Parts: sequence; C-alpha cells; structure tokens
Amino acid sequence: MNEQTRRRLAEIRAHTPHAISEAAARRARRCLLGERGRLLLIAADHPGRGAFSVGQRPTAMANRTELLERLIVALGRPGVDGVLATPDIIEDLLLLGALERKVVSCSMNRGGLPGTVFEMDDRFTAYNAATIAAMGLDGGKMLLRIDPGNSATVRTLQHCAEAVSQLAEHRLMAMIEPFWVRRLSDGSVRNDLDVVPMMRAIAIASALGPTSAYTWLKLPVVAEMEQVIQATTLPTLLLGGDLADDPDEAYAGWSKALRIPNVYGLAVGRTVLYPPDDDVVSAVDAAAALLSENR
Repeated sequence: MNEQTRRRLAEIRAHTPHAISEAAARRARRCLLGERGRLLLIAADHPGRGAFSVGQRPTAMANRTELLERLIVALGRPGVDGVLATPDIIEDLLLLGALERKVVSCSMNRGGLPGTVFEMDDRFTAYNAATIAAMGLDGGKMLLRIDPGNSATVRTLQHCAEAVSQLAEHRLMAMIEPFWVRRLSDGSVRNDLDVVPMMRAIAIASALGPTSAYTWLKLPVVAEMEQVIQATTLPTLLLGGDLADDPDEAYAGWSKALRIPNVYGLAVGRTVLYPPDDDVVSAVDAAAALLSENR
C-alpha cells in the first residue's frame, strides 16, 4: 500500500461511502470449507478492542496502513481461505479487492476493552447478523468470557445466544471463542486454560441459542487438548494468540491439535502477521502447510 492507495481509500470513504456496499455486493463468494475441507483464517480484530501489542512491540498493530499491507500479503498466499476482522478493516479490504473468493468472518462483540472497569462487559459493538447477511459475508465471531464473580457475564451469554440464533436464521457460521476467567489478587483477569474450566466454557458455549447447527468454536491450544475438546462435537478452529517470541512452539501445538477429528483449521493473527523476523510470507506459508500435513 503506497501513499496513493491510502489517499484513495480516504477519498472513497469521504465522498462515495456507498462504494463499500457495492464492493460487497459484487464480491465473488465461495463455500465455507472449500475442496480441501480445511479453513485458514487470518485474524485481525485485535485493534477493535484497542489491543495493539505483539510480543515486545506495544504498538505493532496500531499502524493501519501497515496492518492492511500485511493482511493483503497474507490473503494472497496459497492455502489462506479468508479473514476474521471488524467492519472497518473488512471494508478497507473490500475496497482494495482483497476479499474475492475469500471467507469473511465478522467480529461482533468488541465492547470489553482491556484495562477498563467494564472489561468483562463484552457487548456487541461491531457487526450484527443482519448486516453480515445483507453484505453477503460468511459468518460472525463472538467472544464469550465467563467470570463467575461478574454479573456482566449473564448479559454476554444472552447476547451471544441471540447472535447464534440470528446467524442461524441466515444459515451463517456463528463462531464462539469461549473462556472461563479467573480473577487475580490484583483485580486483573486471566483466561483459565486448565482442563476443567476449559471444558466447562466449551460446554456452555456449545449450548447457546435454539440451535447449534451453524455453531463453530474457536479455541486455544492447551496442554491437554485431546481431553479438553472431548467436551464438544462442534467443528473447531484453533486460535493463535500472541506467541510471536516462540513461533516454533505455536506451530508444534497447532500441528498436534490439527489431528483431532473435529478440528478443521486455524484462525491465527499476530503470530503470522507479525513474526519476530517480520517475514509474513514464510510465517503464513508455514501455517498453511500444517493444514495440508494434518488432514
């Protein structure tokens, strides 16, 4: 992306914003899993919650032009099926023509901002099911953090269940990323990745809404992954997280977990978009190769 392209995006948004819906309407679509029956999504919804850091780089994802450049490189690599992002990023990619024949998963609830007093109130502040369907996009993704000590959790549960229902009405994927949250003595929260809390979060997420026909899960790779994932029969994608300082560990964990029958692929972001050596092509290609090796 050069300065001219950046200027063109700004001018389109300022003068002809309807170009976004027009680009969505003419976008060539594809089926969800494709011929190989696997799915590799590049996740880029972190800035929507003000989360910019990658490894030791606190503002790595803050530069939008650079992020778009990296996304365009990643989306152009063989084996990459699509993107997971918020409306602003997806609309930029639509205008740039980067989403032709790609799966577009839409991030829905970004309200629980890290470090705020309302961090656990994961309200739906981005996409809704009606817009996803109207724009011809492919599904919605929601974060479900369950904090037993915070009453905001029940509101998140209700809104996630409603989103599952609304997406199912349009026969669109509802991707839930569930965590059981543990509150530390200093008041901060951490996702509890032990076996029982993970299984509990998965079971609760799987039961949301009047049907689970279109529900997928997005789960971290944990030590006892084979046991944890026995809590559901739903199709699952593995998330990446911030493992940029040790990508080899991330790839090894993904490779092992991809052999589990109901794991269908990866939804990874920072690890491949901002690898330690900044070689996006090699990082993305290595992730794509894992899906071919572990069928």
